[in-house]
Amino acid sequence: MGSAIAANLVRAGHTVRVWNRSAEAGRELERLGAKLAGAPAETARAEVLFSMLADDDATRSVLLGGGVLDAASRGLIHANLATVSVAFARELAQLEGARGIDYVAAPVFGRPEAAQAAKLNVVTAGDAAAIARLKPLFAAFAERVWPISGAAERANVVKLAGNFMIASALETMGEAAALVQAHGIGAGEFLEVLTSTLFAAPVYQNYGRLIAAKRYEPAGFKLALGLKDVRLVLEAGGDVHVPLPFASVLRDHFLEALAAGRADQDWAALAAIAAAHGPPQPRDP
Repeated sequence: MGSAIAANLVRAGHTVRVWNRSAEAGRELERLGAKLAGAPAETARAEVLFSMLADDDATRSVLLGGGVLDAASRGLIHANLATVSVAFARELAQLEGARGIDYVAAPVFGRPEAAQAAKLNVVTAGDAAAIARLKPLFAAFAERVWPISGAAERANVVKLAGNFMIASALETMGEAAALVQAHGIGAGEFLEVLTSTLFAAPVYQNYGRLIAAKRYEPAGFKLALGLKDVRLVLEAGGDVHVPLPFASVLRDHFLEALAAGRADQDWAALAAIAAAHGPPQPRDP
């Protein structure tokens, strides 16, 4: 995701300095015209810093352990595109505010192909003036920006709630497909009907095709990251005493999928767990 976003910023004519955990990904961006940073801290000597890292631990390691915040230019705007916990987003806003950095939470909705096509949806919260300055940059990789009023971490609440809904859709499609297959109906036939009528929305259509074809590799979003997000949803609910019973079911099924060796598969493979709970499934005709 980060590589595709950086590539679109380069193509839009912006001067981009990149650091990536993967050396090859960095070299590919350099071939497109980006400048390579030798260390994470070098990326902070700029007007705007975008970060897209896997989770709280990775983000903390790079921003704090890698000296990024300490090296930041005064007045830097940091837009964090990653899905992180609500508590960590709040902590980052406080840490960066104390350093004169404008922190903007800007998690994105969309898979890698949407990032490549500059069709992501960005949910933003934080300082309004900083968000306004970011809009021309968002235009390079997003088709729409959705501002949420109030503190930065509110954007992460929206992102986590959205990912909870996607995971729920995966679970229900998987269970429904297991049901119809047990009655001799092909998953592809069933999902084509439902995703063309009652559930004619991109999430159902795109993931429905993956589930029907059992096409879980290569992963657009790894199942292990799905478990991370469901855990963050439960954490966010616990913080404000909101019970989320179905999120607990999802967490257990994600854990079951990891135990079955599916951590690096697409999180659509959650449907395979529902299938495994029923009788052996016939192949689609």
